Amino acid sequence: MSAAMQELLAILDLERLEHNLFRGRSPKLDWQRVFGGQTIAQALVAAQRTVEPDRFVHSLHGYFMRPGDTKLPIVYEVDRIRDGGSFTTRRVVAIQHGHAIFSLEASFQVEEDGLEHQVPMPLDVPGPETLRDQRQLIEEFGDDVPYGIRRYWERDRPVEMKPVMLKHYTSREKLEPHQNIWIRTTGPVPADRALQTAVLAYLSDMTLLDTSTFAHGRAVFDPDIQAASIDHAMWFHRPHKLDGWLLYTQDSPSTQGGRGFTRGAIYAEDGTLVASVAQEGLIRLRHQPNG
Repeated sequence: MSAAMQELLAILDLERLEHNLFRGRSPKLDWQRVFGGQTIAQALVAAQRTVEPDRFVHSLHGYFMRPGDTKLPIVYEVDRIRDGGSFTTRRVVAIQHGHAIFSLEASFQVEEDGLEHQVPMPLDVPGPETLRDQRQLIEEFGDDVPYGIRRYWERDRPVEMKPVMLKHYTSREKLEPHQNIWIRTTGPVPADRALQTAVLAYLSDMTLLDTSTFAHGRAVFDPDIQAASIDHAMWFHRPHKLDGWLLYTQDSPSTQGGRGFTRGAIYAEDGTLVASVAQEGLIRLRHQPNG
């Protein structure tokens, strides 16, 4: 298990302060702000700690309001909105410096049988064993990879990624706004369904917003772009042990008004649809000074 994966599991083990209050910390890294996926996952863990163990999250909806400070703990306050016969609803507010930085609502359900279908996984996607990982891509393309992307790839992360398309990283060509990326954790996830779901929520925030820049020949790391997640929604269709590669297929139907909208579907390697994701984020062009 990588050190980054060990750290991820550690930061998802929140400290209970009171009946509905929990405290989480951030990894000791030089990030300018808390990674959005971390806040989503920790808020979900806080909600899970107040729900009966036979009820599992099937959807969550979150809003980012302020950037998180990596140097301070985050306090998660849970509101036990409803405990029904089949469904449980929780609201979580993440707090730093006395202000809300993120809010989440999540719905949990007892397992039930019923009608079932899914959209099949794309068939024309190369398998992960045929693709290079990010460090191999840096070695191959070197300075052709923009500095911001190269620095992002060089960081030790709990998730390994193998992008199928490389043009976005090495050119300014305007491309169709969709991509496929293979992802997997860099170490085993314990056999705990609630924790596996939280880890899945963590990795769902990676690369998604960037897809909204493809049609413009841009990237979220460009110095004249201000990018940040505004909201994040996720639907958990089927449990998965996170013990192998996952295909994260993404598209962006619209970018307008300084915002980019993206959608994602996460498939297991055997084609099982595990989860669906939607996100809108800030994609604002910074005005460059004249001269």
